[in-house]
Amino acid sequence: MKTSRRRFLVNAGALAATTLSGSAMAQDVIHDLLNAPRRGNWNDQFDARASEGGKVESTMPIFSPQTVVYIEQAISQYANIVAQGGWPTVPMVNKLKLGMSDPAVAELRKRLMISGDLSRTAGVSNSFDTYVDAAVKRFQARHGLPADGVLGKYSYAAMNVSADVRLGQLETNLVRLRSMSGFLGDRYVMVNIPAAQIEAVEGDRVVLRHTAIVGKIDRQTPILNSKINEVIVNPYWNAPESIVRKDIIPLMRKDPQYLTKNSIRILGPDGKEIDPTTIDWNTEDAAKFRFRQDPGEINAMASVKINFPNPHAVYMHDTPQQSLFSKLMRFDSSGCVRVQNVRDLVTWLIRDTPGWDRQTFEQTIKTGESTPVQIANPVPVYFTYVSAWSTGDGVVHFRDDIYGRDGVDELKISAAL
Repeated sequence: MKTSRRRFLVNAGALAATTLSGSAMAQDVIHDLLNAPRRGNWNDQFDARASEGGKVESTMPIFSPQTVVYIEQAISQYANIVAQGGWPTVPMVNKLKLGMSDPAVAELRKRLMISGDLSRTAGVSNSFDTYVDAAVKRFQARHGLPADGVLGKYSYAAMNVSADVRLGQLETNLVRLRSMSGFLGDRYVMVNIPAAQIEAVEGDRVVLRHTAIVGKIDRQTPILNSKINEVIVNPYWNAPESIVRKDIIPLMRKDPQYLTKNSIRILGPDGKEIDPTTIDWNTEDAAKFRFRQDPGEINAMASVKINFPNPHAVYMHDTPQQSLFSKLMRFDSSGCVRVQNVRDLVTWLIRDTPGWDRQTFEQTIKTGESTPVQIANPVPVYFTYVSAWSTGDGVVHFRDDIYGRDGVDELKISAAL
């Protein structure tokens, strides 16, 4: 006679009840068994518990009063880790990954247990099993690394930053977060430079999250507060003087057709176009002129430019170089911020502007004509520098201190590799 799964579980619970003291304990066993997720077998359920730790992704904004509470809890947690001696250094073994067995994995397990990425029920062994794989992916996600479960040089470097340095990083960023924990607007845009990420926030909830490209170390994206007041569809691009000197003039020396190939025109003080062949490119005389690129697919801002008043002459924009968004270190701009899936953000920004919606926006792009759109209700925008934060109990995020503003060389990971 066949035994149903439910009857089996009930019988198992009853059997457990005879060996446990007290009916309450028996009921707990039955409850656990009956309500366990039906994952195919009980080993899967153990696997879930062994690599538990909570979700890394969250709709909680970095600039949230609750984030301040969570980072304070994280500071207490990390202070306790430091007091107990921190965590072990994980030996670098080339591309340590699922299925491998190595003595370094035992140290890896201990490291992940201490930081809360791996449950202590997983045990310590030399086996890089599914528990360790899930824990490594969680660690990578918390540190802004590709969550592929493979330990490369960036994962090792992030993992081997000492606990006391991480504690100091949390304390430094707590000050930054406290200064921005008040009311920032019913909806706003936040650009987090070290994370190279953008949050569109509404009702204290992240409604859009965008990957970004921010400024190089020698051309840094500035810290600023402003309001987005304009979107330009099919914008002209006016090259800043710094780019003319550092980039365009050297490129023209190598290739006299560079400007023509890239639809860039030289305009004099009177607005009239100047023939590039009349300029001596062995000097820097060209820097006194205006360089303007026509709208189009190869335009440096591609389909759209997002404007907001600021003394740094920076803005947010689309880009024809979409492949850059897949880079691990996305610090490639000259200070402005490139936005992945920027059309989603623009649609959100212009939604209250009469006569504009996603369909109108897309149709305007197709015309190729430069079209400014004034935002009916300007949206606050904050360019900030937050390299450590927490959006949940036990979920602590760290990023590379790309501009060295945290004051500890050990946190400038990309510079050291």
